[in-house]
Amino acid sequence: RMETDCNPMELPNNMGFEEDSDYRDFEGTDVKDMRLEAEAVVNDVLFAVSNMFVSKTLPCAEDVAYINVETRERNKYCLELTEAGLRVVAYDFDQTDDRLQTPYHETVYSLLDSLSPAYREVFGNALLQRLEALKKDSQS
Repeated sequence: RMETDCNPMELPNNMGFEEDSDYRDFEGTDVKDMRLEAEAVVNDVLFAVSNMFVSKTLPCAEDVAYINVETRERNKYCLELTEAGLRVVAYDFDQTDDRLQTPYHETVYSLLDSLSPAYREVFGNALLQRLEALKKDSQS
């Protein structure tokens, strides 16, 4: 098995469970995993948007979860999270529109970067502050 550096958000949610069939016996384990992944996505970028939460109305399934996000520009979106990535499925909370053919994004950062200039600015500033803090630490 080759070791690589990667962002934990990019790991598949069922990694390692294929070999271990004991985990498959727990009812709802996969559903909980996709919901957990969605919660992790929310916790990662909540600071850079106005509001973001996992939908309690739309059903989480083994292979999908839905996340509501309101950007700092006050635009609302419903995002679909699957193994393929994240994409916009509606322009309001707790909705899906089958006619929308939006592209998948590998990361929530890439998706929000394309939707919200304010997100980009806040996220970029947070990154700069972290880099400055690291620089100070390394100089002391």
